[in-house]
Amino acid sequence: MRLSKLTAIGISALALAIAACSAEQAPGTLTLIAHDSFADGVTEDTFAAFTEETGIRVEVLAAGDAGSMVNQAVLSKGNPLADVLFGVDDTYLSRALDEEIFRVYRSTEVDKVHPELVDTQYRVTPIDYGDVCINYDTAWFESTSIAVPERLESLRAELYASHLSVEHPATSSPGLAFMFATIAEFGEEGWLDFWADLRDGGVRVASDWTTAYYTDFLTHGGPSSMVVSYASSPPAEVVFSEEPIDSPPTGVIEAGCYRQVEYAGILAGTQYPAAAGKLIDFMLSLEFQEQIPLSWFVFPANQDAQLPSVFAEHVVIPDDPARLSPAYIAENRDRWIDEWIQVMEG
Repeated sequence: MRLSKLTAIGISALALAIAACSAEQAPGTLTLIAHDSFADGVTEDTFAAFTEETGIRVEVLAAGDAGSMVNQAVLSKGNPLADVLFGVDDTYLSRALDEEIFRVYRSTEVDKVHPELVDTQYRVTPIDYGDVCINYDTAWFESTSIAVPERLESLRAELYASHLSVEHPATSSPGLAFMFATIAEFGEEGWLDFWADLRDGGVRVASDWTTAYYTDFLTHGGPSSMVVSYASSPPAEVVFSEEPIDSPPTGVIEAGCYRQVEYAGILAGTQYPAAAGKLIDFMLSLEFQEQIPLSWFVFPANQDAQLPSVFAEHVVIPDDPARLSPAYIAENRDRWIDEWIQVMEG
């Protein structure tokens, strides 16, 4: 069978494109743009194995929080500040996808990730996940003989609301995640009533996680016996304790936990898409994934990765954490925050 002239031209163009990709020269450096909390945990060893294997150094560009990072990526679309972006989560993922800032890439390691975390169009790749949960001071509950609340509904009571510190959803990622958890639990028709009851019961609202955890939380000298933090806070307390301890002073309430998944993606416009893909593959490899728990106190997305013993012993992984779809969040996030402010501050 003879090929038509147009078909032949199409095949030739495809062949040229494949040749161009295969002829991509490896860069000396790849730039990874990420939120500050990831950048703060990067050491000389973080990407050392990748550099040894490929000869490519990784430069990490800190870009503020996840929202600020996505805004910068959108504004520089087509002429990106970096080759790979890491740290966009469900909160801002829909905006990033709508703006088409990523190249499609299917990682060679993605089959090792739980399917429910994977973007089926492979625009982004899940790297880690964490659960925002209420933490409680175990000694206070033991000494008062007050029962640890097992449902969000219980927090409406003044006894609990007055001992809870939360973060502002407009200025704090865990605060926003906890707000989402209440929407998932009580629905559009009931979540604001829940927050009104917390307000009337005396809940404390901090501007950020650091203030809520290290100023308001009783474990660190504050007045609140409960605080919105992370499921990984107990092992963090053990690791960073000034004096060696066998068990953490904090516990985790599974009711109201919200799961955040962090993704990486190749930025459209990078000159080095093949090398960028290798970096994403590395970030899903066991070499990198097993660094995640004790570097950033979240969970590796690769299901084959082993947790360090202190993590495995003291961490709580909720059986059924809440999640909202990125599209649903994108459609309603600003309205929800405005409504929360009206109830809590209006």
